[in-house]
Amino acid sequence: MASTITPTSNSTSTSAPVSIASNSTAGAAGGSVIDVSSLVSQLVAATRAPQDALISNQTQAVTTQISAIGTLKGALSAFQSALGAIDTPSSFAAMTANTSDSTIFSASAGSGAVAGTYPVTVSQLAQGQQLVSKGFAGGSSSTIGTGTLQLTLGSSSFSVSIDSTDDTVEGLAAAINGAGANPGLTATVINGTDGAHLVLSSTLTGAANTIGVTETDGGGALAAVTYGSGNTANYTQNAAAQDAAFSISGIDYTSSSNTVSNALDGVTLTLLGTTPTSGTGGGAATPETLTVANDTPTIESNISAFVKAYNTLVTSVSALNSYDPTTGTAGPLLGDALMSGVQNEIRSTLYSVVNTGSAVYNSLASVGITTNSDGSLSLNNSTLQSALATAPTAVSALFSGTSGIASGLNTQLTGELSSGGVIDSRSQTLVQQENALSEQTNQLNTKMDALTASLTQQYSALNTLLSSLQSTSAYLSQQFAALPLVQGQPNA
Repeated sequence: MASTITPTSNSTSTSAPVSIASNSTAGAAGGSVIDVSSLVSQLVAATRAPQDALISNQTQAVTTQISAIGTLKGALSAFQSALGAIDTPSSFAAMTANTSDSTIFSASAGSGAVAGTYPVTVSQLAQGQQLVSKGFAGGSSSTIGTGTLQLTLGSSSFSVSIDSTDDTVEGLAAAINGAGANPGLTATVINGTDGAHLVLSSTLTGAANTIGVTETDGGGALAAVTYGSGNTANYTQNAAAQDAAFSISGIDYTSSSNTVSNALDGVTLTLLGTTPTSGTGGGAATPETLTVANDTPTIESNISAFVKAYNTLVTSVSALNSYDPTTGTAGPLLGDALMSGVQNEIRSTLYSVVNTGSAVYNSLASVGITTNSDGSLSLNNSTLQSALATAPTAVSALFSGTSGIASGLNTQLTGELSSGGVIDSRSQTLVQQENALSEQTNQLNTKMDALTASLTQQYSALNTLLSSLQSTSAYLSQQFAALPLVQGQPNA
């Protein structure tokens, strides 16, 4: 006994009918009449489908928006990073320092450096003291005695104790090198034809950093390795402790180090060699030239990077709010008020006229940065170089002044990208919508579970009733079939 539920509408339907009957022969024998599980599953699926489709479509739209806002935020952050090199006046105060002979000295310019040309003469380099002991005939394993030594290097001192485990030349060297308070004194053993020599070298340069070795145990077992004022016989001075001596523009200066940062404001010199004298008789030294100038190439590079970063931003934004008429495909932020607002603010700042103190160099176009038809920027390097050479202060003000373009964009983007800004607020709203849709899915699951339970109960009861009726019908059919056939009587 098979039956189906079909639409009652008079219109033609292409939907497949929902089967409620069992195809097994068990039904005829009083078994299950309705496939309850299949029927309930189909009814619940039909009820759920439109709601699932609605939630799915809304979720996809929100997810696309979240991704788009993330892309926009990343593009704006990358663009803001490029502003850091041109949004402060110090960015345009960069200087370079060059030397006419890099074998004599090198130079670097920093904050406070002033453009100019300076003659530099180096007469002496700073160096550390080096002492070489007399030879110990027994070699590096020669016994030197036991006791305590105090070693000094400039104003610092430290002690080493020598016992029977290290009372040799090489043992003393190891003890000195391994001392924790050693400020920069190294000990080396060099073997010669006359025996082993203890070599003491200072890693600290400067005339004040002299070496001293004193026995402090009250004895004299280590007297052969001591050294100091009035006690120089045990060592030969191979190199004296001395300061660097040089002059800038004829002004003499000395330094304990060959790296000098306090002789000329904003300039660090690294002394590498001495200035050769003219002639064979040791005449006067010919100064080398130190040139400090504006670092125009770096400024040009930073401005070029700004243009490239903006063009990358334009490309990213274009993909978000574009429209392809051929395919009818729209970008995820096409017509979005947030996108329009951000773009308008950036363009307004880019195309503004800035009070730079110059009537000529007061806009991007005036320094060679123009707009293309697709909204991207182009840079004319010749125009920019001319502006930097002619009015460097005005160019600096154009980008980094109080109302400068780069400083203004940086302030604007900081506000938009900050916590609580328009982009962050939109992101939070979208996340809330995504969470709400997830909750709708959970609620729908609960509702459909309840519907499944209810329908299962109803159709199970109906199935039991139909099965009972089917059994009764079969019984009655059998009884009627068993009754004797009533023959009709013929007419008399």
